[in-house]
Amino acid sequence: MTLRLSRKDLLTLHDLSPREFSGILDLSDEIKAHPDRFRGSMAGKTLAMIFEKPSLRTRVTFETGMTQLGGHAIYLAPADIQLGSRESIPDVARNLERWVDVIMARTFRHESVVQLGRHARIPVINALSDYSHPCQALADFQTLREALGDLKSVRLAYVGDGNNVCHSLMFAAAKSGASFTAVTPEGYEPLKEVVDLALSDARDTGATIRLVRDPSEGVRGANALYTDAWASMGQEAETEKRARIFRPYQVNEALMAKADRGAFFLHCLPAHRGWEVTDAVADSPTSLIFQEAENRLHAQKAVLHLVSGKAA
Repeated sequence: MTLRLSRKDLLTLHDLSPREFSGILDLSDEIKAHPDRFRGSMAGKTLAMIFEKPSLRTRVTFETGMTQLGGHAIYLAPADIQLGSRESIPDVARNLERWVDVIMARTFRHESVVQLGRHARIPVINALSDYSHPCQALADFQTLREALGDLKSVRLAYVGDGNNVCHSLMFAAAKSGASFTAVTPEGYEPLKEVVDLALSDARDTGATIRLVRDPSEGVRGANALYTDAWASMGQEAETEKRARIFRPYQVNEALMAKADRGAFFLHCLPAHRGWEVTDAVADSPTSLIFQEAENRLHAQKAVLHLVSGKAA
């Protein structure tokens, strides 16, 4: 069946239907297997990349992806725009829509990407906000499907802070029918709004969504474990406090042993080795962290192809 996205923007995975979610993964697989078929997909198109936060994977994969699709990407550093201070977000959107074809934004506040989408007539892709990280979760679930097959067989335990990555993984699980457990300390749970939306989505796909405090209980029966940094960018002042709170949530060999035998390990990177994950786990034969990083390229190329109005 031909797939076209029902919305011009990709701001959260909750906005996708289950069919759209699986269709993006199918296209990601096709692009990964046959990149030459898509060489001209974005020919003559320009992507504006707005960065309020630095990134290795986001910049390289989006810029490389546009180049491989035959298009062009412009990097806009934090000092170039200063969203909402030097110039209002609606004005930024109305300027960019006259020069480029797609906007990608990596911002501190989710409201910034929402405003860009509201005021730009061209597609806006959320490349990270404090609420959501949809492109990362697409790459993660492409990776899980490669490793485990049918996503309905995935039993994913996320251990750590109930942050933007946790939110997007929860939405991805709900859209795909997977089992998802968020294992977080008290006070660091995913937002109730996200949990409620994911539970609503899960009713259509048969997914299961759980919130658990105890790491040993939370990882039991999991065939994939995921973690992220305990303190994200903008939370540096909380680093020491968070280190004390999250220490029992470190993904180490002892915790991995409580999951299913041969369970896979995932991390969105950068990893703070010795903090949220040990070297022994990050470098183990069942670690998928660099396969995930590669799949950011393929998943984002699929998103660029689809938001530009092309069918899959």
